[in-house]
Amino acid sequence: MPLLLPSLGHATFGQNLTLIQKNHTLIFTKENTIRNCSCSVDIRDCDYCLANLMCNCKTVLPSTMEKTTYKSHLTIWFTDTFVLEMLLNFTRVWDLKLSFCGTTPLPTEYLAIWGLQKLRVKKVKGLFPEQSVTIYSSSNNEKENSLAKHNKDRQMLVHISFLDTSLFNGYSLLKSYSVENVSSIMEHFPSLLYSDVSSTSDNKSYVVTFIY
Repeated sequence: MPLLLPSLGHATFGQNLTLIQKNHTLIFTKENTIRNCSCSVDIRDCDYCLANLMCNCKTVLPSTMEKTTYKSHLTIWFTDTFVLEMLLNFTRVWDLKLSFCGTTPLPTEYLAIWGLQKLRVKKVKGLFPEQSVTIYSSSNNEKENSLAKHNKDRQMLVHISFLDTSLFNGYSLLKSYSVENVSSIMEHFPSLLYSDVSSTSDNKSYVVTFIY
């Protein structure tokens, strides 16, 4: 049986989250184009003009987007779930910030993210529009192998998070809970309907985290 670990995910919030960390990747969409930027200065959330001026940005075609691993901080400004799904679904990201720059409420969809350790969000509404949650932490030496480590039974320990996109609509605090010792994600969570994680393996053990 998987072990259920409910928690608030060490949620924090405050003014300092409005600034983007240095030496990071910023991706945003504007006027049906995707901009991939490398920034070495702090940029205000959803300030597209400042990002184009202060960062090294290039336009990327959706057809050329590939799943990759982000080993440094990644920030995404978005207005709809289509962009998030294209950029994040089954992507490896350790440190992620999502800033909602739209006005239309988002539907309930689940995005799967491999190896996520820390998430920060900026919402338009709510008493605490800027919050963060720590899924798990590791030392610098462990970070390189954070996606797949081994537990005491020598099983490959794989972290995967499912993020509910409707969390950007509400006024509540950011929350998360994790389920450990999951041998098959599709067996324990059939409603997720993700074929990418449907395969089972004798030497894999999943830690599944839901963020909402």
